[in-house]
Amino acid sequence: MAKVSGDRILLGIILMSLALWAVIVYGPIQNLSGSYSIVYKLMYSSLELTDDGVPEEAFNCSAIQKGDAVEVDKAKRLSGTKDFREKVRVSEEYYVNATQDCRHYILTRKYLEYPLSKEEEDFPLAYSIVVHHKVQNFERLLRSIYAPQNVYCVHVDKKVQPSTLASFMGIASCFPNVFMVSQPVSVTYAGWSRVQADLNCMADLFNVSATWKYLINLCGQDFPLKTNLEMVRSLQALDGGNSVNSETPPSGQAWKWTIVHQEVDGSVHGTGQQRGPPPLNILLHYGSAYIIVSRGYIQSVLEDSRIQALIEWAKGIYSPDENLWATIQRMPGVPGSTPANSKYDMTDINAVSRLVKWHGLEGPRDTEAAYPPCEGHHVRSICVYGTGDLSWLLKQHHLFANKFDIDMDYIALHCLDHYLRHKALTDIS
Repeated sequence: MAKVSGDRILLGIILMSLALWAVIVYGPIQNLSGSYSIVYKLMYSSLELTDDGVPEEAFNCSAIQKGDAVEVDKAKRLSGTKDFREKVRVSEEYYVNATQDCRHYILTRKYLEYPLSKEEEDFPLAYSIVVHHKVQNFERLLRSIYAPQNVYCVHVDKKVQPSTLASFMGIASCFPNVFMVSQPVSVTYAGWSRVQADLNCMADLFNVSATWKYLINLCGQDFPLKTNLEMVRSLQALDGGNSVNSETPPSGQAWKWTIVHQEVDGSVHGTGQQRGPPPLNILLHYGSAYIIVSRGYIQSVLEDSRIQALIEWAKGIYSPDENLWATIQRMPGVPGSTPANSKYDMTDINAVSRLVKWHGLEGPRDTEAAYPPCEGHHVRSICVYGTGDLSWLLKQHHLFANKFDIDMDYIALHCLDHYLRHKALTDIS
């Protein structure tokens, strides 16, 4: 990563001082209509993201965002070169060292230190972020969603190397509203431990702040498609409802919940033993591991005896996060829930929480396929987005997309990151 010059740091300090002066002269931010604009217009140029040491002429983000085939192809070829990948790679050691001086780190990495609008300040969000590797991916994600009124719980898999854990901890330590989960677990893919990681963050977030309105759970390879203001307005429109992929369970997936499964040595195995139905005649539903839910929904997860019984039952199924949240969303009395009738089914296409491009649903653009072909590569049948996906991604209504891998396609994530910061700053009214 290119080092930021002393002049740029000095400029940041000067602009911060000007912002403080504006607040002192014009009055407290929360009491003055338009003072957010005064503060942030003074700081505008310093808060635009820079090139991170990559030459501006190396690729054209504006053209890539518009789907320019020539620029996309140029970026793809550049991303594939060893020299470029080495140039843009940031080591874990960098984050450990950089976060020794949090003030310098926050200024040079250009985190937003004030709410961009009164509307956003009055609608704080909570995030549960479960990670186990790719610290650079995580740090770009955190910066892209960071706002001082929000609160963030970071769950790092207990299996990670000490150096990796130190990197995550260093980043979190620089922010008063970012914290490490109080009870980390060793996470197994498709096992109950993946749900437990989120549950532990949910409990911490519920207890640490009483002001947030909605919780969004993420993994380290997610990235937003909307600014914080756009998210706030989208969630305000839910009017207390939740956005959860919740559908009638597909019969072909029944083996996941009709056979007892156990986590053994880091993997999930079926025992062959048959399982009974969910307790209390709860109607099972199927959906996604990733959700956007109200504070009331989380309170029910933590306190409702029916849900506690469901949780105990779900501990023996394969990939329980695909059933648990979707089922809770259809239970009567849960804040923001919808009736269990199939007419209220919501697919992942319609839920705003997460855009995932599944390999089996891709096809040529002139067909009835759900998604155009992946421009990156696939991992477990999920598209890891490439630069060529960016134009399509920006047209979608979802708040987040999965997956991105900065090690494989730096430019896709870089251009999306810069687009969102520019939009956030230019949308200041």
